[in-house]
Amino acid sequence: MEALFDIKSIDRDALAEAMNQNGYAIINNSLANEQCDELIANYNQADLYRKTVVMERYRFGLGEYKYFNYPLPNIITNLRNSLYPLLAPIANNWMKVLNIDTSYPLVYNDFLKRCHDNGQTKATPLILKYGKGGFNTLHQDLYGDIYFPIQMVIFLSDADVDYTGGEFVLTQQNVRAQSKAIVLKPKRGDILIFTTNFRPVTGSKGYYRAIMKHGVSELHSGERYTLGIIFHNALS
Repeated sequence: MEALFDIKSIDRDALAEAMNQNGYAIINNSLANEQCDELIANYNQADLYRKTVVMERYRFGLGEYKYFNYPLPNIITNLRNSLYPLLAPIANNWMKVLNIDTSYPLVYNDFLKRCHDNGQTKATPLILKYGKGGFNTLHQDLYGDIYFPIQMVIFLSDADVDYTGGEFVLTQQNVRAQSKAIVLKPKRGDILIFTTNFRPVTGSKGYYRAIMKHGVSELHSGERYTLGIIFHNALS
């Protein structure tokens, strides 16, 4: 499977603006229905995955997800390799304005080598499945000391057709204020790009870190599948 859209068609300036202003961006119509169907159909193909997590056992929510194993399906590898170079400059700018002494290489394999050198060799892309009543508690996907501050989720099911409820939820912790909740409902085939941990926000004394978490609201009916693509690896 290949990605449906042309990476070169993405407006980099608009992507950076959305990430800087909101902490998230949506790329519409990125996967075809056939690609979504194939990823869902492969959910029970055991040899593709290294680990299955039943959320209820760990009080993560109600649902199930599976971590892919290396070698990853081509579509995941292609999306990681293609989109990372667009996101690394955004991540580097975030580190710069927040005065964090971290920079990310512009080539994805160079970043993966950084993960490997730190003992982070396990694949982190995952496919998630929710049924009626399913939900995911607010969390962050870090997995080790080395992490990339931006990640993606691809919507494989069609909201209000395959399922109801199940909105994607982001929360932003504001300084000396209540947290802000952002509720999103992308369409099937859309890619949602969002911050893994924090984003820079302008305050009265310059930029500060606004901590962000993400989760999924309760499903009222149907089944919801998504593909999560995290750029850093997990500890072995």
